[in-house]
Amino acid sequence: MFKEFKEFALKGNVVDLAVGVIIGGAFGAVVTSLVKDVIMPPIGLLIGGVDFSNLVIVLKKADAQTKAVTLNFGIFINTVISFTIVACTVFILVKGLNRLRRQHESAPAAAPAAPRQEVLLEEIRDLLKKQP
Repeated sequence: MFKEFKEFALKGNVVDLAVGVIIGGAFGAVVTSLVKDVIMPPIGLLIGGVDFSNLVIVLKKADAQTKAVTLNFGIFINTVISFTIVACTVFILVKGLNRLRRQHESAPAAAPAAPRQEVLLEEIRDLLKKQP
């Protein structure tokens, strides 16, 4: 069982998947920062200085014993924008890869070269035909 697991874990596809997951996580963090720190502040400024992460609907006010219950729709808006950016990026990446794959598949395959012996025999035949 250990041998099978080792064989599975060391295949190239598993390593590629692991690298993809790690890079995807890092990419998600970059997009989250982009939305939170770069995109949303100017949008908030344009609509009157609103910080989207602070947009909430208070369902129950806080009292001495409990915290306030809020509906954090501003954070949800940030998350939807992050998702849209990631989805567009992945779409563009997959579209480009598919285009490259189609170009590679449609490229004509080069004719296999004839073995050296056959080439030499054809040359000898052609020389013999030329002789009177």
